[in-house]
Amino acid sequence: MQNDEEQPGDAWTMDPGMQRSIAYIVMGVTFLVMAYIMGRRMKANRAAMLKANAPKIAGEDALGGGARNPQQFDEPDDEALEEMANLLGEDDSDDEA
Repeated sequence: MQNDEEQPGDAWTMDPGMQRSIAYIVMGVTFLVMAYIMGRRMKANRAAMLKANAPKIAGEDALGGGARNPQQFDEPDDEALEEMANLLGEDDSDDEA
């Protein structure tokens, strides 16, 4: 007892081989789109990393800040004068020894 009449749900049924082919095509297109997006992202990240870690050239980078009390450098104190004398070899204590 076979029924050759079309059932209401038969219009949407497909051959399993066709379903598999469509699934493979969708997966392939999805893979290609993901690979393209990842490639663009990697290229942008690499460019940003190279720019951030590029060697600094004098004068191109802006350095902020300054001395908290610049007036302290106008007149050297006794300790600084003694240290300079030691560095220059003009220390009296080294000549006596």
